[in-house]
Amino acid sequence: MKYLALIYGNHEIWSGPSPERRRAVIAEVDAFNQRLRESGELVAVDGLLSPALTVRSRDGVPVVSDGPYLEAKEHVGSYFIVDVASQERALEIVRSYPALRVEGCGIELWPLMSSAG
Repeated sequence: MKYLALIYGNHEIWSGPSPERRRAVIAEVDAFNQRLRESGELVAVDGLLSPALTVRSRDGVPVVSDGPYLEAKEHVGSYFIVDVASQERALEIVRSYPALRVEGCGIELWPLMSSAG
């Protein structure tokens, strides 16, 4: 089953650690991603660029506005998708994500619907 891991934090969190610590965490995340690639479990991984846009329907007309949230400090900064045998394995992977040691970092884990009929 495939799972989407949405990784969120905020600019204050990532501007807090020293540049050396940020580089170390990024290197750990790169190694984490490489291990998942080698295991065959990593489907996709990407960072997200700002600013985000939101499209909502107003009176049946799509309206575009800035940002996914009105007053939120946290934002989704990246994601990865894994294809694993169980939810337990997906949780094991998410719990081992290196950036979770950065205070305020969080991950939402979403099971993905299968497109297979």
